[in-house]
Amino acid sequence: MTPDDRRLRTVDLARSAGLSTQQIRNYEDAGVLPPAGRTESGYRVFGERHRHALSTYRTLRKGYEPSTATRVMRTVHDGDVPGALALVDAAHAALHEERVSLRAASEALEALAREEPAPSADRSGGDGDGDGDDGGLRIGEVAALIGVRTSALRVWEAAGLLAPGRERGTGYRVYGPADVRDARLVRTLRRGHHLFDQIRPVLDGLRREGGSAALEAAVEARGRALTARTRAMLAGAGALHTYLEGTATP
Repeated sequence: MTPDDRRLRTVDLARSAGLSTQQIRNYEDAGVLPPAGRTESGYRVFGERHRHALSTYRTLRKGYEPSTATRVMRTVHDGDVPGALALVDAAHAALHEERVSLRAASEALEALAREEPAPSADRSGGDGDGDGDDGGLRIGEVAALIGVRTSALRVWEAAGLLAPGRERGTGYRVYGPADVRDARLVRTLRRGHHLFDQIRPVLDGLRREGGSAALEAAVEARGRALTARTRAMLAGAGALHTYLEGTATP
């Protein structure tokens, strides 16, 4: 009997992986493992292919979402290798989009470092440009300040990127310092051809972290996490390749 022909009981496979016998049964039911053989009395019988499948799955899930790793293995065992590889491609494409958003955040931070602080617009002349409380800027002033059309500011607001306040009584838009900062970032990132969906997480992060220094630390941490995930995905893809090579039929 060759190693590949060795019969493993459910408990043998479970012990070799440090799992419970119920987890092994669940994995077979989910398609993570290929169908097990059965003895005359109905007990499951596994082999080295099942051990290899389990090892491949556990390597895959370190880099991919557990649900994705499960779908990949199930699709392989359904005989649809191209479909399984398409799932892998989609996961890598999603990771690429995360990197694009991270790059947008880095560019935004660089833009913040280069920009002059926005003027406080503290007026007292009763010219109607502010609401008398926070001395905000009107839309035309912000457009002139950052070098865009007022229509662009309205489009960005409609897309949920900007949320200026409103002047009491007149309903005119009032941009505070944070709103002007956000408008500067949107302008910079749009010039870099970033899409609204890529810009929105940057602004959300800036608002959530409370400042550029905190966002910079968050971006750096996210970059390290993405690098670790990329390495784990590469290891998972390599394990899948080895598994496919070992189970391919002429």
